[in-house]
Amino acid sequence: MRRPDGIIEIFLQPGELYFGDRYTRIHTLLGSCVSLVCWHPKRLIGGMCHFMLPTRPQPPTGELDGRYGDEAIELMLREACIRGIPLTEFRIQLFGGGNMFPAIGIQKDYHVGKKNVDAAKQLLKVHGLTCGGTHVEGVGHRNLIFDLWSGQISLKHIPPTLDARQGKRA
Repeated sequence: MRRPDGIIEIFLQPGELYFGDRYTRIHTLLGSCVSLVCWHPKRLIGGMCHFMLPTRPQPPTGELDGRYGDEAIELMLREACIRGIPLTEFRIQLFGGGNMFPAIGIQKDYHVGKKNVDAAKQLLKVHGLTCGGTHVEGVGHRNLIFDLWSGQISLKHIPPTLDARQGKRA
């Protein structure tokens, strides 16, 4: 959606990725999912992915799927390559991986959000990418807004409304 001032507003759903220029703002909402955000400060371009799981349960047979961390990073690498810039030149940050069900107590210390964060960090390392900042794990969801014209990231971290200790709404 293009605003009157020419800015394109993009809202990423789980499994999506968007790469754009200085006229772009990207939004997403993360729970246990993870977003990798990359920005090139000189060219004012960058992107964001929103993945749900570290990897596919079955090996891919067709196109890459942004729902999986390993494939989402490959897609981000391709987007940077299309623009003729190695992803290593981008500022990279990582967000999300929250524990969305702390009251359940099952796998409290190793929930899907933590698995996503661990996978993202390992994938960055494998590809020789440096992460310049994170806001990961914890409890609750995050509302993330990324302005490509400035590299500014606005983050709201919202805890769950269910009190994990008492099992009732807060």
